Amino acid sequence: MKVGIQKDYYNFECDFILKYFEILKLNNIECVWVDINEQSFWDEIKKLDLFIYRFRHFDNDKMTAQSILPIIEKELKMNVFPDQNTCWHFDDKIKQYYLLSSFSFPFTKCWIFWDRKKALEWVKAAAYPIIFKLKAGAGSTNIVKVESSIYAKKMVNIMFGKGIASGILPIKNSTRDKDLTLNKYFRSKAREIVNFIQGKDSSPFWQKDKNYVLFQKFLPDNEFDTRITIIGNRAFGFRRMTRKDDFRASGSGNIDHDPKKVDLKCVEIAFDISKKLKFQSMAYDFLYNEKKEPEICEISYTFQDKAVYNCPGYWDDKLNWNEGHFWPQYCQLSDLLKIEHLKQS
Repeated sequence: MKVGIQKDYYNFECDFILKYFEILKLNNIECVWVDINEQSFWDEIKKLDLFIYRFRHFDNDKMTAQSILPIIEKELKMNVFPDQNTCWHFDDKIKQYYLLSSFSFPFTKCWIFWDRKKALEWVKAAAYPIIFKLKAGAGSTNIVKVESSIYAKKMVNIMFGKGIASGILPIKNSTRDKDLTLNKYFRSKAREIVNFIQGKDSSPFWQKDKNYVLFQKFLPDNEFDTRITIIGNRAFGFRRMTRKDDFRASGSGNIDHDPKKVDLKCVEIAFDISKKLKFQSMAYDFLYNEKKEPEICEISYTFQDKAVYNCPGYWDDKLNWNEGHFWPQYCQLSDLLKIEHLKQS
């Protein structure tokens, strides 16, 4: 048995990917790096039993993944992670909304416009505040609350004009300043210098979002969101508290892992969706509406592994509790390789 993993362009020592190697080595399963930049790539992957490309929300990553994963899975009929069911909508909130709402799953109401005139007509009569989002982005970086039609009109005109770069929203309540510490600032600058020396693009985001606009209903009085991660027949759950004096929880780093505080309705909904849509691995972010019913605001096939590992256990699809700490990479490999009792440490 042989597993190949695509190299991470921006972080060769990526802990998430190295954990795959660690678990495979522990179980005496051969694992090798593969690289789409090498001419031998297509010959090498045909020798594999499993190909893994844990691509992230960076523009280069998504462009590369969209170019190779469909061919490897659909044309070469190979075992891949993530497969197309799992990742074609990754880091695209519009695709996620269209997909889940088409099956009547509880997704927070969105208003999506591809035409400036219709968008401007809508903002005149909309109820405020509302949430403006770019379709891509992680850690709440591209999400702001819009308090009036004046700002909503401004966002519409920018999106159908010059557009907006990821992480640089032209409005005061973005997370850019809230989350920026001296430590993060210097680490970011250090990465830019290293990438410059190595001849790499210092910015992983080079595309602009434009010619659409996405608004989402604002759900007040949510002091946390509930993150449910489904991997196969396992549901890991925890709550993420909002930032101080803010409505956003994603990226806050303030996590409550007490399973007794996790709403099992969220677990049931997440299991239902993953089974229906045949997701290999999926994280769901839930908020509560005015009726105190859970709604999904976005999903992602990949996530921070440590947050999942720190869960004291998981529920199966019968809501039976299974005690223990499990790396998500362990769970994914167990399912993909069909080996029930892999070692993880």
